[in-house]
Amino acid sequence: MTMRGLCAALAIALLAPGMAWAQDNNEDAKAAQLVSSLHFRQGDVALAQADAHLNLGSQFRFLDTPDARKVLEDLWGNPPDDSVLGMVVPTSVPLDDEHSWAVVLTEADDGHVSDEDAAETDYPKLLKQMQEETEDSNAERKKAGYSALHLVGWAEPPHYDSASKKLYWARELSAEGAPQHTLNYDIRVLGRSGYLSMNAVAGMNDVAAVKAGMQELLPMVDFEAGKRYADYDPKTDKLAAYGIAALIGGGIAAKAGLFAKLGVLLLAAKKFIVLGLAALAGLWRKFFGKKTGTVN
Repeated sequence: MTMRGLCAALAIALLAPGMAWAQDNNEDAKAAQLVSSLHFRQGDVALAQADAHLNLGSQFRFLDTPDARKVLEDLWGNPPDDSVLGMVVPTSVPLDDEHSWAVVLTEADDGHVSDEDAAETDYPKLLKQMQEETEDSNAERKKAGYSALHLVGWAEPPHYDSASKKLYWARELSAEGAPQHTLNYDIRVLGRSGYLSMNAVAGMNDVAAVKAGMQELLPMVDFEAGKRYADYDPKTDKLAAYGIAALIGGGIAAKAGLFAKLGVLLLAAKKFIVLGLAALAGLWRKFFGKKTGTVN
């Protein structure tokens, strides 16, 4: 190599890290600008579409649908999802921080979910079934351009409070090529004609903070009077075709497969990538050419 060529090579080698640094700084600046444009709400928040409400303490803030989708789609790079009702964000960590996490709210009106199977559900057996379905779905996931996904196990075993009619559990997942395992923490609040879904994502290194935060959030949400679980009237109201086990299993009982409505949230570098429920359902229909009954 000539001296001129060597100098050029050295110049490129020295320039590349600087370019990467500048690009990272530019992305960080854009993220900070987006976060500063958000309109946070605190205290009592009505979720009119779901006939529910939040009574948030000082440790949480709420983003309405437009801002929630701005975070999901513009900040975290997700596909559009019009099922999002809003987002609950902890005040302790900024949204553009590496350790940020948030809770995505959606609702389902498939009918009143019977909790008769809650006490008798074999959760270790259900986990094994979910793991098998996750592995079986990987071929289709790869065809759709997603990485293979593996359900490692429970990060929090399922718990059902029969008094408050609230169900929660957490999964540890790994995706090929991801720098760390992902935590998915789920809450389902059962109501008269469906349920409210609260889905949080973080890296497994933040599991303690998310678990503590979700337990604080759990009593802050409920349905409005007349729309609560106890208001169900079997003479007039629709009964869902699935129970507690199917809510946790992601649609096993509905024969949709875990891929169709997995609701899994994944991590990539410093950004969250949420596989939107509506987007996954669309992919399922694309692959199999028909609509299937599914569970969020």
